[in-house]
Amino acid sequence: MDYWNQVGVQHWKNLAEFEIATRPPARRFLLTTKTKRRYWDAEFRQGDYLVFGRETKGLPESLLLSESENCLTIPMASEARSLNLATAVAIVLFEGVRQLHSERD
Repeated sequence: MDYWNQVGVQHWKNLAEFEIATRPPARRFLLTTKTKRRYWDAEFRQGDYLVFGRETKGLPESLLLSESENCLTIPMASEARSLNLATAVAIVLFEGVRQLHSERD
């Protein structure tokens, strides 16, 4: 990609390091199929983190349980297969961008 120089990438060695770096007032939203709260019901703010797990396993159950109030889902038809990770990220990320853009208009 020819625009990586415009992207602010941060890398953490592991989940524990990420949790320490993103303590409140930062907010983390965890994406999972194990909640009923839809991603569009969240009110995103500048500086929020969207956390996605692996396509095959999702996020650790212990993390989801410890932050259940921050879990979001992308509703799917019961007979549908899961979305791939890139698609799921794009859906939720652009809802956040839409909300933040709406606040400025």
